[in-house]
Amino acid sequence: MALRLQKQAQTGGWGGRGSGGGGLSRGDVLPRGSRRWQVLGCSGSVSPPQLSPHRLLLPACCSRSHWSWLRWGHRAEPPAADGPLKAAWRGKGGRCVQPSWHELGAKADPKFGEIFRFDTPVLMWDQHFTPETWDRLKTRHVPYGWQGLSQAVVGSTLRLLNASANRHLFDRDAFPGGCVFRCGRVPGRMGLWVLGRGQPWTRVLRFSHRLNGAVIKGFEEDVGTKISFYGFTVNTMKNSLIAYEEYGFTQIPQAKDLRYIFIPSDFRDYVMLKSAIQGSLVPEGSDKGDDPQKYFGPEASAEKFKLLHPDFLQYLTARFLRSELLNTQYGSLYMPSTGALMLLTALHTCDQVSAYGFITTNYEQFSDHYYEVEKKPLVFYANHDMMLEAALWRSLHRAGIMTLYQR
Repeated sequence: MALRLQKQAQTGGWGGRGSGGGGLSRGDVLPRGSRRWQVLGCSGSVSPPQLSPHRLLLPACCSRSHWSWLRWGHRAEPPAADGPLKAAWRGKGGRCVQPSWHELGAKADPKFGEIFRFDTPVLMWDQHFTPETWDRLKTRHVPYGWQGLSQAVVGSTLRLLNASANRHLFDRDAFPGGCVFRCGRVPGRMGLWVLGRGQPWTRVLRFSHRLNGAVIKGFEEDVGTKISFYGFTVNTMKNSLIAYEEYGFTQIPQAKDLRYIFIPSDFRDYVMLKSAIQGSLVPEGSDKGDDPQKYFGPEASAEKFKLLHPDFLQYLTARFLRSELLNTQYGSLYMPSTGALMLLTALHTCDQVSAYGFITTNYEQFSDHYYEVEKKPLVFYANHDMMLEAALWRSLHRAGIMTLYQR
């Protein structure tokens, strides 16, 4: 079976490194085994990430990093009032006390205790843009750095991320009623989603993360209606609006309390983010003239946006999803999928994480997306390693670090 590249949802065809052209052209065919493989969301030819197996010595992130300490069956359930997790979290006066991963998690699971590095910054904001950081990241290609990008564009974008809200995914002090922050990850893929009506998870999750074309209308009782975060690259966002329009996905989610998580996979992500905060049209690049307000609404202030740190993306790829695809002739295309990046982000910021609709071992029994009327096979993209991701989710589930919903 051949692999055919899909055109990006942008003017000017395939982008190249940074903001320039070059790279692969639409219609190029790549062999990729017997499964259905496509390339979606790549920006042309870029160099493989410079991945180091050594521990990253990075400044601590302002967002508190946590994990799911125990495994409660197939759905995330609150710990017992007098259970070990509650005891570890509750201090005098019932205040939340942050437990140490090294004291709890590392002792519980030697394998993942060596892999997780919670001192790696998850998000990037204005204070990260220093001459030292620029000199270091300008040597690495996006999404792992800034090589080929304009220093002026990157700097002017990051300087707009100057609010305290840009430094953490959510403000724990704003939720005095409880210490356990349950998060659910909702991709648009995998038809195993349609499970029956009124699933309990839709009621117990404090935060719900959605991405790409996660259709809600008509599936409210299956996938819920809560949206706390929407994660994306500009390319996956625009591709989703095109590919899933026929299923009713005609607009990016908008709500007062909704926050947007940018994955900086290309020059266009920095430019779109800057324009969205300023409330102006995109001034340059493949999205020139585009109005961010049609995606994020007319009142999208800087506080609504989060930007994943390139160091965090490199760390996730190097330690969790270092695929053998990096060693092939197509290694320059590889990066973890949007869903994988967002799920791993949740694992570094939430206390309990439940993953619904992610690939499982019996994926062939289900349609590609839960909202498809007729069953369609899961499409494998050559710039992602879905089987490696599936193995990771199984391992994290078995270790009790997250809950993977499986049928």
